[in-house]
Amino acid sequence: MLVVSQILGGLGVAIGIALAPMLATEVTGTEALSGLAPTASVAGTALLSLPLAALMTSRGRRPGLVLAYLIGAFGGALVVLGTVVRSFPLLLLGMAAFGAGSSANLQARFAAADLVGPERRGRAISTVVWATTIGSVVGPNIAAPAGRVFRGSPVPETAGPYLWSAVAFLLAGVVVAVLLRPDPLLTARALAPQGPQGRQKRSLRAGVAAVRASPMAKLALGTVTVSHTAMVSIMVMTPVHLGGHGAGLQLIGLVISGHIAGMYAFSPVMGWLADRFGRLSVIGLAVGLLSGAALLAGTAGPRHGQTALGLFLLGLGWSAGMIAGSALLTDSVPQEARAAVQGLSDLTMNAAAGIGGATAGVIVAQWGYGPLNAIGAALLLPVAALALRRSLKGAERPGVTKV
Repeated sequence: MLVVSQILGGLGVAIGIALAPMLATEVTGTEALSGLAPTASVAGTALLSLPLAALMTSRGRRPGLVLAYLIGAFGGALVVLGTVVRSFPLLLLGMAAFGAGSSANLQARFAAADLVGPERRGRAISTVVWATTIGSVVGPNIAAPAGRVFRGSPVPETAGPYLWSAVAFLLAGVVVAVLLRPDPLLTARALAPQGPQGRQKRSLRAGVAAVRASPMAKLALGTVTVSHTAMVSIMVMTPVHLGGHGAGLQLIGLVISGHIAGMYAFSPVMGWLADRFGRLSVIGLAVGLLSGAALLAGTAGPRHGQTALGLFLLGLGWSAGMIAGSALLTDSVPQEARAAVQGLSDLTMNAAAGIGGATAGVIVAQWGYGPLNAIGAALLLPVAALALRRSLKGAERPGVTKV
């Protein structure tokens, strides 16, 4: 059932990704603020991570996922309202709530790992990530037709698709509420032996302590944070970059679809590689792919094909980093602390990506799209150094991680 909800949730999120920067430019009249709309969505995802983690810790995955999808649907409606009344603050508030849909999709990958052992954890996470492919690839390409439905109405064509996103989020919430039974987190917790301190280890503070106590958990947290930040910072400004070189909405949708296909379509391969060859090897692959993507996209200029290839590799590198990092994080902390640690992970990576997205618009406006890509590549250096250090300290057996 997580697969079905991911398809619907991915559809809703992808429509918003494709149009958010252009919508901000339309409402404000300036390109410099275009990065704030997707950044607000990322910030909303980050801010909701801790409350959702707390809810899941006490009540299970199902209530947290349902609530996130409901908030995302409400956010989609607010985005439309903010556009109609030309209120940028209301638009940003709606985008922040819209980010709850992304939060649900991110948490679902951990739900898939609740009931599997470390030797299959990478593949379990990647299966749920892969399920997002259908909705995420279709979403940007139906954004323009979905907007045309509202032609002649008070709702602008660029904002109308957010109503369809809201419907997709509502359907995803219904699927989870009705069909995700038994709850995977509560079941895993019931099956796992717990010591007398198990309840205390479920708190967020204990989750932070669990990460601090494990070098591998620190590397995992750094991997998902940097991979996500580099990807978001470059991706959110690509539609503006393409538009500045004469690309239309249809071409922009195709490029974003290729990027999202890279993010999700090959995730089963990344999961298999992480289980077969180890998390550290796939983290190294992620660094290489993301660096190559930044080089290609940053030097593309008006060559739309090169930009598209760079964005595809950007998505592929994100997939490798997200799956290997998420599996490594789950491997490296005790079961009773995992929900809190996973919430901390989503908070950290989305807060960092929010800052990256907010500054991306300013960087592009002041220095250009090429320097933005160079900065994104530079962010990867600490992760590469940490992964190399850990690998030199001892070989990692696939699926079994030293903590």
